[in-house]
Amino acid sequence: MRTARFVDEYISSFPEPTQKLLQQMRRTIRKAAPAATETIKYGIPTFVLNGNLVHFGGFEHHVSFFPTSAPVEVFKRELSDYETTKGTIRFPLDKPLPLALIRKIVLYRVAQANPFHRLAAPAQRALAGAGIKSVKDLSRKTERQISGLHGMGPGAIATLRTILRREGLGFKRADG
Repeated sequence: MRTARFVDEYISSFPEPTQKLLQQMRRTIRKAAPAATETIKYGIPTFVLNGNLVHFGGFEHHVSFFPTSAPVEVFKRELSDYETTKGTIRFPLDKPLPLALIRKIVLYRVAQANPFHRLAAPAQRALAGAGIKSVKDLSRKTERQISGLHGMGPGAIATLRTILRREGLGFKRADG
């Protein structure tokens, strides 16, 4: 089989039952990560958000979900009914997909890909415009510097404080 150039082409190359599961997975990922774009990488459907977010694919006896290794470890207990490897989860063709679990895993990956995903779009654009792409970048700025960015309101600042705290960080001190 030649490599598909588009996700629809890839999915349509499988038997109807597999196509149905692949479409369900695709819709679930798309809803959980609406800012991600989809493409074909490594010969399989891939969602991209600041790099590869997740991949999925069809096989003879299962469909696979490739969310990277961290979520497979984090959700290990919830994935105990499925065959997993370091970065792969295999779902049998004869059972319904655990769509709620897939959604949780995608949301986890979105948070990894964009720690500021919970902010409103203007605040995200303000950070991007200031060259702040990571929590570590944010911790190098004072709260006053961030508050002065266009699109940054009190709610966004409170959210950023929470994000920094979760990472054991804070805004840079004004005197240091």
